[in-house]
Amino acid sequence: MTDRHPEKTASTISTLSDLAKLANYSLMDTLNADPDARDDGADHAPRQVFTGHYVPVSPTAIKDPEYVAHSKSFFSELGFADSMAETTDFIRLFSGDIAQVPEPMRKVGWATGYALSIYGTEYTQQCPFQTGNGYGDGRAISVLEAVIKGQRWEMQLKGGGRTPYCRGADGRAVLRSSIREFLAQEHMHALGVPTSRSLSLVASKTEQVQRPWYSENSRSENPDQLILEAVAISTRVAPSFIRVGQLELFARRSRNYAHRNAMAELEQLVLHLIDREYAEVIDSQLTTPEKVVSLAREFRSRLTALVANWIRVGFCQGNFNSDNCAAGGFTLDYGPFGFCDMFNPNYQPWTGGGHHFSFMNQPNAAQQNFGMFCSALKPLLASHQNSLLALDEIQREFPRLMQTQMDNMWAAKLGLSTLSTPDQKALCKVLLSDLETLMIQTPVDYTIFYRELSSLPDDIRSLKKSFYPNSAHDADAEALDKRWTEWLENWKTLLNYGINANDTSHRSSDEISRQMKLVNPKYILREWFVVPAYQQAAAGNYALIRELQDVMTQPYAEQSQDVEDKYYRLKPTEFFAVGGLSHLSCSS
Repeated sequence: MTDRHPEKTASTISTLSDLAKLANYSLMDTLNADPDARDDGADHAPRQVFTGHYVPVSPTAIKDPEYVAHSKSFFSELGFADSMAETTDFIRLFSGDIAQVPEPMRKVGWATGYALSIYGTEYTQQCPFQTGNGYGDGRAISVLEAVIKGQRWEMQLKGGGRTPYCRGADGRAVLRSSIREFLAQEHMHALGVPTSRSLSLVASKTEQVQRPWYSENSRSENPDQLILEAVAISTRVAPSFIRVGQLELFARRSRNYAHRNAMAELEQLVLHLIDREYAEVIDSQLTTPEKVVSLAREFRSRLTALVANWIRVGFCQGNFNSDNCAAGGFTLDYGPFGFCDMFNPNYQPWTGGGHHFSFMNQPNAAQQNFGMFCSALKPLLASHQNSLLALDEIQREFPRLMQTQMDNMWAAKLGLSTLSTPDQKALCKVLLSDLETLMIQTPVDYTIFYRELSSLPDDIRSLKKSFYPNSAHDADAEALDKRWTEWLENWKTLLNYGINANDTSHRSSDEISRQMKLVNPKYILREWFVVPAYQQAAAGNYALIRELQDVMTQPYAEQSQDVEDKYYRLKPTEFFAVGGLSHLSCSS
């Protein structure tokens, strides 16, 4: 690969022709195409894919496309002119019509296959062929790789039409789910959580598809009606879209001797992953076994940090299967995700996700995915015993390192990041345990509580902004208030101990508050904020989408009083248990 230290682009990218000059298709140029695929990309019927790293496939353009939004912050980072987002050429490309792209852009995109494991268990029965050879990008089609300002980016259309992996579905995404993903990716980036990014959002003015969804105020767990919804395409961008499930697929093929090139294809994919995602931290001069061991260590570091970040901001991925776990260590595939309103360790936005993918169990789910990642690497180390032992040790250490990340995260949320002695850590652990109990019993809004705590309140009055209505009797409420007051005093004692006895940086209270407010966001993308945005968008009004963009890309900032009144408040009680507001069965 040649883009490790490429010449940086200096001028603004204003047209598609400017962008085309930066095209560089590393995946298609260095990995293997499915030998059964068509060169022209007309490969839209479900079928088994037995070999090759990707299938050349052309997206199916949506009809009568209309610009909805683009990420101004990401455009700025890339050096794109905002005006380009609404040009005919740009909208045509990112609504799925790549037949007229300027050279050296290519007129065929690609989709990739992967295996499925759920919480560490391999699955093939959901595959329509019962073999596992039908899993993959069913409606996600990559259309461009480009090196921009020294960074490689892959651009992928979500809802770009059918691929061989579509399993009989229509390959479309609806405007509702596209808005959710578009807003969530940029919000997560602004929160400081590694994530795929949003480039643009385009909707069809005329094309609709039928989807199951919830009727108004439905308390049903699953959708109770079929509705017609506008189709849309959101373009998501990442250094690569290689998933743990992809590595699993090629490892399974190598273990099963599925074809004579199976082991070689696994090695090619792993080395490609390293080049795309880890080139800056893994020495290119190492042997392949050494690279594989380094890869496991680096991915472990990223994955543990990622999941700790998810919990820090109240994010629940909902469906953290291995095929939804990016091998680059960032958040990928915003399907039935959600942000925690009322704190519940078992919070799960997806009705099919169960406890194993619930909010506070995400570290364990990550450990299961990491185990599958390590298993996928092992065929490459079969004749290198020392490397196998090193990989096993890296896997064994995952729980300890995950716990360290969690401990550091909780300490930072509480302003206790200076604690270092075993006694201080033990006190912090007790403090957290007591806090979790109180937050459940009260109950408490996760985001508002930590933000109010960040102001280092003298008493619990400001914390009560985060308390949801409780049916407790007056005597019980008084006892609960007393326990909260005791907890606050214990927290401040520990905080002051750090300031006075152990904090060599001599942080003042103001500095601690400032640092806590950089860890504890004020604004999160609550589902009940998004619902009106996509309801208005269905009628052609995109104003609320753009308002949410502005607010949610400044999640730590003190914004206007109007913004605070609208977006810094408790979830209305009438929204609890409502389908599409409190839980989802699918993302569409």
